[in-house]
Amino acid sequence: MGSVDLLSLVQTGFTGETVLACLEVSKMQGWVRTTRYLAIISKSGSSAFFVLTSTRVPPISPADVSVEGIVPIDSNFKFELDTETQHEDGHDLYLSVSSNKSKLLFEMMPSSKSNAFVGELYKAVDNVVRKSGPLEYNWLNRYPPVIRHDCSDNGLKEEVHDSVVDSPDSLTLPRESIAKGSTPIAARESVIRYMMSRKEDQYMYKQSFRIFVGTWNVNGQSPTVDLTEWLSCDVDPPDIYAIGFQELDLSTEAFLFNDTPRENEWYNAVVSGLHNGAKYTRVKLVRLVGMMLVVFVQQKLRQYVTGVACDTVGTGIMGKMGNKGGVGVRLDFHSTSICFVNAHLAAHVEEYERRNQDYRDIYSRMCFSSHHPPKTIKDHDHIYWLGDLNYRITDIDPKYVKDCVERDSFQKVLEYDQLIKQCRAQTVFVGFKEGNIMFKPTYKYDTGTDNWDSSEKHRAPAWCDRILWKGESIEQIEYRSHPFLKISDHKPVSSLFDAKVRIIDAVKYRKIHEEVMKKLDKLENEFLPQVTVETTEITFDTVQFLVPQSKNLIIANTGQVPVKFEFIKKLDDPYYCKDWLNIEPYLGDVIPGEKCEVKVEVRVDKKSAYKLNSGQDQLYDILVLHLEGGKDIFITVSGNYERSCFGTSLETLASIKEPIREISLGSIIDKEKKKDSFSSAEGTYAVPKEVWFLVDHLYRHGTKAKHLFVQPGLHSEIYDIRDWLDNGSQESLPGSVYSVAEALLLLLESCPEPVIPYEMHAACLNCASNYIQCKQIIQGLTYHRKNVFIYLCSFLRELLSHSDDNGLDTKTLAALFGGIFLRDKPVPRDISRPRSSQQQLDRKKSIFIYHFLVNDYPDLMPPLVSS
Repeated sequence: MGSVDLLSLVQTGFTGETVLACLEVSKMQGWVRTTRYLAIISKSGSSAFFVLTSTRVPPISPADVSVEGIVPIDSNFKFELDTETQHEDGHDLYLSVSSNKSKLLFEMMPSSKSNAFVGELYKAVDNVVRKSGPLEYNWLNRYPPVIRHDCSDNGLKEEVHDSVVDSPDSLTLPRESIAKGSTPIAARESVIRYMMSRKEDQYMYKQSFRIFVGTWNVNGQSPTVDLTEWLSCDVDPPDIYAIGFQELDLSTEAFLFNDTPRENEWYNAVVSGLHNGAKYTRVKLVRLVGMMLVVFVQQKLRQYVTGVACDTVGTGIMGKMGNKGGVGVRLDFHSTSICFVNAHLAAHVEEYERRNQDYRDIYSRMCFSSHHPPKTIKDHDHIYWLGDLNYRITDIDPKYVKDCVERDSFQKVLEYDQLIKQCRAQTVFVGFKEGNIMFKPTYKYDTGTDNWDSSEKHRAPAWCDRILWKGESIEQIEYRSHPFLKISDHKPVSSLFDAKVRIIDAVKYRKIHEEVMKKLDKLENEFLPQVTVETTEITFDTVQFLVPQSKNLIIANTGQVPVKFEFIKKLDDPYYCKDWLNIEPYLGDVIPGEKCEVKVEVRVDKKSAYKLNSGQDQLYDILVLHLEGGKDIFITVSGNYERSCFGTSLETLASIKEPIREISLGSIIDKEKKKDSFSSAEGTYAVPKEVWFLVDHLYRHGTKAKHLFVQPGLHSEIYDIRDWLDNGSQESLPGSVYSVAEALLLLLESCPEPVIPYEMHAACLNCASNYIQCKQIIQGLTYHRKNVFIYLCSFLRELLSHSDDNGLDTKTLAALFGGIFLRDKPVPRDISRPRSSQQQLDRKKSIFIYHFLVNDYPDLMPPLVSS
């Protein structure tokens, strides 16, 4: 914000005084810098030095700004400029302000604005020197007392607060009473919200609305049928629709690039099938590969829908491939928050643990970050979970299942339902409800019929397609399947809910609000925010790659007014915490007498492992817990990271012959510094032994495994594989071939640079359609990178020679390894590429790798073969 705008904004907030100058600075508190605004304000011939803070940076209205401290510019006031101390960050202009024993230090950017501010400061001090009589400072009495010194020469009332001491921090004072209205507007509003929430019953009532939730796995089919009998099967039109699809498109193009024409086809079919008893408008549509969720609301109700956001979570291999996972939409309807989640969990009868893992990943990772504050699934009043959850019927003869189903003896079969068993064991869907199932299994049918699977597998019927819910004041009216829709091997399912939603009575609200404001005006100064935290030091045990650890930080409100807290970023830091740290929630409100449990989680992944392995970072961070209306609290987080081959450069791994845990940290750091000198085979392996171990295992045991590199592994097995590689072992490599394959991809993704370095990516993409030029680029790779590239491509070609058994195809492997060999350079968390741009990049990467999977390249280094 320009100086003129800032000056005008601050002047608007000070009626009766003149703001002579205003400047954005950094307040120095030890090593921490925090943004502040300095103002020189004058009245009655005297001036004062104001320190201002803002609820947002930069402030956009006077309501954002509040007074943090004031120093009268009198005979005790002194300031100094330090222009000699040179700091690493290049800032070399510091302003030191003192009055008696109290001191403050600010950092300023050298500029004409800073010069103008300092000029006004000189004038104000000179005015004190030139005045023959005493100056009048009584106009400052309406602001908080600021420093402790002899006030007899300036007419100020002396008030001593416990928080005012003779220290460098002594000018950082409590805000004025909320009743006086001088705190930031947001702090005052939090008090109002709290007091209003305690009187909700007096101005809020509940009204029932009908919500239709539907799910259908369409098995890649086009919408050749009328959906009216599914979506409009009830007499009265629903108020809200949430309709989910799975396997919208089974093509390789959709799987690899998340691009399909079926989205529009099925969306148009849904619109045509909506109940004709009402007019509807789309709230949100979200899709990830074959999973699509679309939410509609009656047009007359759209004005009551706010806070709409969506998110997607892929649970395919490496937690990002979108063939399995979930998509979600959240919204606020009147005063009730609602979340819809459409999920497609792992397939195959025996894979119930993988389905459990998929559920947990979706539940924990889905975050509606575009909503402020960000919300997760659990942060909603009403949650509806729908989809092909893929839980099956086990431990019972399929023929007996079919016999029971034909007699409508569903309960006998449901005793063997995996989802019901897992819910009873509380491994998934804790707190969720599901209605009584009184319809036939929805899977698996011969397409176009009502006949059970007649293929070689003769799969037992199962209720794969389910709808569950969580929240108060929800009643399920209907839970049914729609067997007349036969184009898929699944039958669609729907559920109709009567959901009671909180609605505000505007007349009663205004009356209660007026009463609250009158009561608020009577609050005295003692009603200031008061908070205690359980600890300011959080120490974790030994932290391993990919294994999360968490501890809870308790924030207790011991005062009489609500407290608004937020973890804020330190100056010059892009985020409030490091990449390996996650805080949930990172902001919130705590009402008087209550506590907030904040989850502090450490998880070292591919983004942060290299810095920790190479000594560029350590498991240490300082969190700044900002309390609106109070001081900041500093919390340290620390732990010891157990180094791993994951997150280590290819060159360094190739130079280490022992397991990495047997190598000292100093030695690893030294090797990382010298990695560019490892340009030949002398003293090193041709490829890292870790890469060879994994590929060799897959070569021996996995070439015929169905959907290798597509089906994900299990987290627990990947942890075991990591330990096996890091520690060395005479035992066989643990885990399934799917976990070994995912571990290989993770190893390559966690390297600081992809196999083909970032600096060469533009050339690769530009020549992707020219095989000769692609080969020239690979020829130009360094020794170890070229070896790894050729070694892996040779192995992939071996896999493709067994495609009749493993079901793999060249396009799939080219797209997957295109994203590995030509991994995108990391971008800030809040930046994402447009879908169309990313799809174009991904296609070019795929084409580049495709050449090396279908062509021989004897002119390159001879391919290495596993022994």
